[in-house]
Amino acid sequence: MASFLLEVGTEELPASFIVDALRQWQERIPKNLNEHQLTTSKVSVYGTPRRLAVLIEGLPTQQSDRSLELKGPSIGSAFVNGDPQEEPTKALLGFAKSKGIDLKDIFIKETDKGAFVFANQQIIGRETTEILQELAPTWITGLDGKRLMRWGNGDLKFPRPIRWLVALFNSRILPIALENVQSNRISQGHRVLHPRSVIIDTAIDYVATLNEAFVVVDGKERQRHIFTQINSIVELFGGKAEIPEDLLEEVTYLVEFPTAVIGEFEREFLELPQPVIKTEMVSHQRYFPVHSIKNPDQLLPRFITISNGDPDKSRLIAAGNGRVIRARLSDGKFFYESDRAVHLETFLPLLEKVTFQAQLGSVAEKVERIRAIAKSVIDSITNLEITEADRVLVDRTAQLAKADLVTQMVKEFPELQGQMGYYYALSSQEPLAVATGIREHYQPRGASDSLPTSLTGKIVAIADRIDTLVGIFGLGIIPTGSSDPFALRRAATGVVQIVWESGFALNLPKLLQAAIAIYAEKNLLAKPAETVLENLYKWFTQRYETILADQGIEYDLVNAVSGNEDFDYTLQGLSNLIRIKERAYFLQQSRESATLSAIYEPIVRASRLAVQGDLDSLTVDVKAVINPENLIEPAERDLYQAIAALPSQPSDEQLMAGIKAIAPFLSKFFDDVLVMAEDSQVRQNRLNMLGIIRNYSRQLADFSAILK
Repeated sequence: MASFLLEVGTEELPASFIVDALRQWQERIPKNLNEHQLTTSKVSVYGTPRRLAVLIEGLPTQQSDRSLELKGPSIGSAFVNGDPQEEPTKALLGFAKSKGIDLKDIFIKETDKGAFVFANQQIIGRETTEILQELAPTWITGLDGKRLMRWGNGDLKFPRPIRWLVALFNSRILPIALENVQSNRISQGHRVLHPRSVIIDTAIDYVATLNEAFVVVDGKERQRHIFTQINSIVELFGGKAEIPEDLLEEVTYLVEFPTAVIGEFEREFLELPQPVIKTEMVSHQRYFPVHSIKNPDQLLPRFITISNGDPDKSRLIAAGNGRVIRARLSDGKFFYESDRAVHLETFLPLLEKVTFQAQLGSVAEKVERIRAIAKSVIDSITNLEITEADRVLVDRTAQLAKADLVTQMVKEFPELQGQMGYYYALSSQEPLAVATGIREHYQPRGASDSLPTSLTGKIVAIADRIDTLVGIFGLGIIPTGSSDPFALRRAATGVVQIVWESGFALNLPKLLQAAIAIYAEKNLLAKPAETVLENLYKWFTQRYETILADQGIEYDLVNAVSGNEDFDYTLQGLSNLIRIKERAYFLQQSRESATLSAIYEPIVRASRLAVQGDLDSLTVDVKAVINPENLIEPAERDLYQAIAALPSQPSDEQLMAGIKAIAPFLSKFFDDVLVMAEDSQVRQNRLNMLGIIRNYSRQLADFSAILK
């Protein structure tokens, strides 16, 4: 068995590209090899700022010979008069010639589409090196990424110029060329610790050879080194490092030979809000913050940086990084003190100069809409208990929610929006509920972010997202594919998540109609209100369906609570958003406990037959639509009594128990009674009973959408 090494040497690559490129290779290369009948024992991908590499082990030296069964023309097309005893036609002769097949080797085989001519073709396996010479360049040129560039006079696009190629099949150089770069066995060591060429004798020696040149090519190994070094160094100073996963991944691909270095800054900077300090460290300098072991919430005036330089110069590196962070924190301190010198409300007029969206006006106008929509949010949550004082706090939160956007601090560090509003609100003597709501109304910022916990944060977060959704949909801008510049998927998902987490019985259609009315009053809708509303219903339905599926609810059960293209049922579900989640989870539990399968047959049959009648989809009072005198058969009289005994406003458990209780009567009814009787009154009675069952069960789900 053989090994193959491909290394692409470059100028320093962006860390994000390396991570994505390695993921692409890990998926694509094994698939390509399998497509070419090349089995392997192991495919390892490696990346550092200056190189991407793949090491393939356990390769055969050539493909195995194989036989392919080739399908030719049908009998009717292959022979004159469709008779195999007759002369072959041009179609058959052309097939044989194109495949290099002798006519004596063909055979006839029946298929589900009739008889066809077939032949076995022997394929001689190709040399593995020949195949790799074809595939390897495509692995490089086929990488997707942002901001690809051309360099020199060539047409090849890559994030950074390619400086060398290594391609070894065992110890043999495999000739590969990209633009003017020819493959050989010469790689490069660490820029500082081993600034010279490295000869790689055999493919399998790659990792060890580069290690000797102070290049740890394995990203997982570098990450372990970084993690271990950080924790070891902070213990010496009585601290505990904060190690965000995304930062750890990024710095892993910024270095080739990592060294953790601890630096420090003046304690006076700890008077700044922690988000400012940590943003400076993490987002701008790629430093790891250090907390006190005794008080984990307390930052220490220290930081960890991961150096790619000479470990013997760590003290000098720490001093240089210390000067950088002091300068950055000094700027932050100046911004913080300047912003706090005035009340947060003072910044509101400046929002008039900040554009939210060209056709929708300024952020100041958006704030006024959020205030109005927040009132509608409150009025649309039927189970919300709220005082007049709470309403005032919500309105004040909505009014000040965007004020920090025009502060000096947030202009410099936009990622601190909301967080600085919290601190500035407190320094302006605003109530804690208002300050907390300002900070939380941006949550969730992404899939892993926490949700708002305060009432002010929840209501304003929903109002802010509804304003954006109605405004952008009102302009007819609906995301397609992966393009979503206004993050409308995230906005709608955030609304659903907040509502579900909070247990809000939100009447979404009522809220959307109120928000659209606000836009219509200001002549901000470019599309008809009815169209905007319908598109938003579909949008929210898609979002909660996706969330339920991600949470493990089976797709037919999602359809059953969603409406399965029944618009009226979908609208009914949206009128109490929390019930969608509750019903979906209850159905999933019922399936897992086998309760659902026990009632499936008769209820689904009743639901599907009920459409033959004209009973509306809401009536559940059997006595209002059934004339007992027209109940002829004992089975239908028994079913009527069973339906009449159902509780009028059941919980999900009571509703399922009621359905389970009438299931035997319903099965007996189907066995003994002809639903579509000739007598119209008798037929109507029977269809109405099935309609009542359908409507009763629809309080839980559209059972016709559930698969057995």
